[in-house]
Amino acid sequence: MGERALVYRGPAACKGCSEAVGTLLESSRWGFEVEYVGPKERLKISDATLRSAELYVQPGGGKSLTRAYQQMKNSAAVIRNYTRSGGHYLGICMGGYLAGTWHGFGLLPDDTDQFITSPGASVTTAMDTIVEVDWSGHHRYMFFQDGPIFRLRSPTSEVIVLARYASNGEVAALVAPFGRGRVGVCGPHPEAPEEWYRAHKLVNPHGISPHLGHDLINALMQ
Repeated sequence: MGERALVYRGPAACKGCSEAVGTLLESSRWGFEVEYVGPKERLKISDATLRSAELYVQPGGGKSLTRAYQQMKNSAAVIRNYTRSGGHYLGICMGGYLAGTWHGFGLLPDDTDQFITSPGASVTTAMDTIVEVDWSGHHRYMFFQDGPIFRLRSPTSEVIVLARYASNGEVAALVAPFGRGRVGVCGPHPEAPEEWYRAHKLVNPHGISPHLGHDLINALMQ
């Protein structure tokens, strides 16, 4: 059996996002045993539940960070304590925003902001689309829906910047320490399956593959 991963599923996540992340985790080399936690799930977010897992995942959500945080704020201290005590937090899109300080769990070295409003952004709409990133020196395209950038006022050697948005160099994915734990966040959606692209009539020029998501997971869990 692999490591246990808990994926949030509930009102702060978008339809299908939790399951897509679950599939990504199961296909990684870590062989995660995925279970879902949330207000209508068998497992609820609690200190004891999170301590039983190697990884907690906050997937993509709706269009309002304020609303998502209102739905998660009662669990914020539990998630923060879990990560600080040695757990691993993975946040994608809204889960990345929620890792920040403003209406978030406060897990990052700095805060988050919208890519679409940042100077030089190649995407300026909140609609589902694709975005070009520089991922570890290679230009790649990823599914994107109003994802965050991650601010780094004082970069340190402990922070691993995995990807930057190609058009303006803002950080698109990173891994950073938090207490004895680690945090991995990504603005675009590395877990996006083929049906997401098809539903929005999008084409990924490099094809659809889980390898960027696996790279993020590996950097987080190492």
